[in-house]
Amino acid sequence: MFDYMDCELKLSESVFRQLNTAIAVSQMSSGQCRLAPLIQVIQDCSHLYHYTVKLLFKLHSCLPADTLQGHRDRFHEQFHSLRNFFRRASDMLYFKRLIQIPRLPEGPPNFLRASALAEHIKPVVVIPEEAPEDEEPENLIEISTGPPVGEPLVVADLFDQTFGPPNGSVKDDRDLQIESLKREVEMLRSELEKIKLEAQRYIAQLKSQVNALEGELEEQRKQKQKALVDNEQLRHELAQLRAAQLEGERSQGLREEAERKASATEARYNKLKEKHSELVHVHAELLRKNADTAKQLTVTQQSQEEVARVKEQLAFQVEQVKRESELKLEEQSDQLEKLKRELEAKAGELARVQEALSHKEQSESELSSRLDTLSVEKDVLSGAVRQREADLLAAQSLVRETEAALSREQQRSSREQGELQGRLAEKESQEQGLRQRLLDEQFAVLRGAAAEAAGILQDAVSKLDDPLHLRCTSSPDYLVSRAQEALDAVSALEEGHAQYLTSLADASTLVAALTRFSHLAADTIINGGATSHLAPTDPADRLIDTCRECGAQALELMGQLQDRQALRHMQASLVRPPLRGILQLGQELKPKSLDVRQEELGAMVDKEMAATSAAIEDAVWRIEDMMNQARHASSGVKLEVNERILNSCTDLMKAIRLLVMTSTSLQKEIVESGRGAATQQEFYAKNSRWTEGLISASKAVGWGATQLVEAADKVVLHTGKYEELIVCSHEIAASTAQLVAASKVKADKHSPHLSRLQECSRIVNERAANVVASTKSGQEQIEDRDTMDFSGLSLIKLKKQEMETQVRVLELEKTLEAERMRLGELRKQHYVLAGASGSPGEEEAVRPSAAPRSVTTKKPPLAQKPSVAPRQDHQLDRKDGIYPAQLVNY
Repeated sequence: MFDYMDCELKLSESVFRQLNTAIAVSQMSSGQCRLAPLIQVIQDCSHLYHYTVKLLFKLHSCLPADTLQGHRDRFHEQFHSLRNFFRRASDMLYFKRLIQIPRLPEGPPNFLRASALAEHIKPVVVIPEEAPEDEEPENLIEISTGPPVGEPLVVADLFDQTFGPPNGSVKDDRDLQIESLKREVEMLRSELEKIKLEAQRYIAQLKSQVNALEGELEEQRKQKQKALVDNEQLRHELAQLRAAQLEGERSQGLREEAERKASATEARYNKLKEKHSELVHVHAELLRKNADTAKQLTVTQQSQEEVARVKEQLAFQVEQVKRESELKLEEQSDQLEKLKRELEAKAGELARVQEALSHKEQSESELSSRLDTLSVEKDVLSGAVRQREADLLAAQSLVRETEAALSREQQRSSREQGELQGRLAEKESQEQGLRQRLLDEQFAVLRGAAAEAAGILQDAVSKLDDPLHLRCTSSPDYLVSRAQEALDAVSALEEGHAQYLTSLADASTLVAALTRFSHLAADTIINGGATSHLAPTDPADRLIDTCRECGAQALELMGQLQDRQALRHMQASLVRPPLRGILQLGQELKPKSLDVRQEELGAMVDKEMAATSAAIEDAVWRIEDMMNQARHASSGVKLEVNERILNSCTDLMKAIRLLVMTSTSLQKEIVESGRGAATQQEFYAKNSRWTEGLISASKAVGWGATQLVEAADKVVLHTGKYEELIVCSHEIAASTAQLVAASKVKADKHSPHLSRLQECSRIVNERAANVVASTKSGQEQIEDRDTMDFSGLSLIKLKKQEMETQVRVLELEKTLEAERMRLGELRKQHYVLAGASGSPGEEEAVRPSAAPRSVTTKKPPLAQKPSVAPRQDHQLDRKDGIYPAQLVNY
């Protein structure tokens, strides 16, 4: 199909090349003759394009996309050529009246997306129907003598209508034909209008059908898309199942292969085991045979030696006999017969000896055969020895070759040694350069650290003159700790400097010490300025000057560190005097309350807690005594009011006593968990600020209980005011809150004693609110009895008393405002005194108060009834008229 498409496109290109584009060749007969075959080409190409698209989508659904890359590239080339061909042909007038050429999309279809097939539109080529050739042509001019019968004569010529026929003559045939033609035109126009209306109606119906078909087509597309998605999911699941099946088959095959290998290995192992046992048996048999052969060889050697001895003895005896016979032959001839007989006897003996000798020779032949065997073995052994000697000679030659190679290797190693020495010298020069570079880099790092440290110190010194820094405060204790650490950092800086001078290639210790010193010195300068904001004028000025001097000396030190020449003569000890001056001024600005010896703090805590408990017990006893006296001295409403007030005070004292006991238990738990191996006094001495807070809170609770009892006594005896009792209740609530806050600072948040302490604090707040409520209700009951009687007053007197009352109200309001101002000043002075006894700047506030309280802020009158709802331990309502007690932080 691609080849067919290429042939069609080449034909169209060859036709277009032969045309002259400068003139309208499509209107000439020669050009139309050349363009006529392209009509069939357009029809063929539209069908080929449609079938090619469907076929490629079908192939992409069955084959991988990489396999069809060449098909896609070829289709893209044909698509662009076909689109240019259709566009060029549609611009020619010749094709416009003969064929309707389809328009292809801007881009080729995306075969990698299966849903793109639904977006493909088949190109349709439309050829208008031609009129049948056998029809007779319609006469354009009707040849007749007159109009048809029954039709009225219509005069269309305006000239004839206005001026009449020329010369009064009758109309000729031409005029009649023109009129008939006009009538036919009018009829054709009316029919054309009808046809247009009918066509519009048909178009509307077709549009509705097209819309319905498009809706159905869209629904089909959605269903097809959904089916494609489901098909993809099923295909993916099928692929997973196939992969799982293949994995199972692979694992089964691997298991069977492993079993076969195991069985084969076991069989080989059994065979090897049998072979090993057989070899062991054969080896043992050979060992036994070798031992027997050695024994037989030994016996044979012994028998040969015995035969040799017998032969020698016999030969010796024969020689002896011969000599004796020759000697005695002449001397004892007479005894010849005797000797013959003896000779025969000897011959018999000799025969016997010969027989024995033959037996010995047979055994000797056997031994000789054995000796032959042994000689063969000896030849074998000698061959082995010769082989060994040949191997030895080969080894000697190999040794000589090795020695020659070794000598050559020594020569080569000497040459390489020379080269290596040259390289070593080069490496040493490079190492020297790298060492110098390392020294430069280390000094650059040191100089950068010194520059950064100088920037930090300069920023800290500039903070001393910054107006925004005036609102920052700090405590002398924190300043002393910072100054002491800065002095320690100076010692570390000196050690780092000495180490750097010893080894210039390692500046890490000096850089680390320099970084620590710069931060600590800057922190000391900043905290010195912050501490001076709360200090008296003279010490503050001296502290600021000392901080400036410290900054100047530190900056000078940083400048020395940045200079390579001055670095060797750097003196870090120049920073010590100003730092010691800051340390001394911070110790002078410490609160005087800390002058108590630290070993006495633990005893003071126990003493104050015991004194507080005793004061509360005494207050409970005094309240019970007052209640008994009130029952004897008063009656009626006053007795009821006094009993209610004293009962609420008793409940408050019991709640405070329980809170003090719980606080004591919590303090013991804190001391036991935090002191470690130290004693209780050492723990209190180590945490002196916290201890001071506990002592201050305990004193405040004991004093508040005593004041509450005295105020209640005065109220019962009618010599005091109810407001005093209300204020004392508020003050004792604030004191207990101070004690709770001081106790819970170091406590574990999951401690059961802490939860009980918070519960006791809530009960104390409730009981204090009950005291206030009882006091106010009793005051209202007693004041309600004094009713105002205005029956005897006239209008003038009432007006006069009203004016006097208004004057009195204005005076009281003025007095109230003055008292509020006085209360504000008292609170301000209390803050100052608490800061002098505690610390000028607390590191953390006991209560979350973000902004200072305004002195002139109006508050509701103290007689207003407070809310009985419990509040948090660390929160006090400003409407209660309670001054938040200053805690000594640690």
